[in-house]
Amino acid sequence: MTLVKNPMNVLYWIAMAGLLFWFAYSKGWILANFESIDAKQAIYLLENDDNVTLLDARTIEEYKSGHLRDATLIPVDALSQNLGMLKQDKDKKIIVYCRTGSRSVTASRILEENGFTPLNVKGGIIQLIGAGATLVK
Repeated sequence: MTLVKNPMNVLYWIAMAGLLFWFAYSKGWILANFESIDAKQAIYLLENDDNVTLLDARTIEEYKSGHLRDATLIPVDALSQNLGMLKQDKDKKIIVYCRTGSRSVTASRILEENGFTPLNVKGGIIQLIGAGATLVK
């Protein structure tokens, strides 16, 4: 008697588990050594905490279309090579946002691995706008 009647079923479930793991990892739901905050928390911190700074991890084009005031633009694809731009903020919490919250997870992982304290904004700039954040161009 064999336990595996159809090896394709096993491969299917292994693939599904892998996809689920990747999705949860990319959203920062698992294996994240940084905090994620919602848009209202981010706005509150920006208005009331002098020990925070702001990182926009989107593209240049997205940034030009509208960003939060005083945000430093470093696209996530260029972050590892440009960490020096944030050296003055090493002792601050860095609020990290992108469009929907996925690239900011990647950026937060890079920052955390390099000794920074990132706070990932869940839902990105879309949620920030929904929570009342004002954009500048």
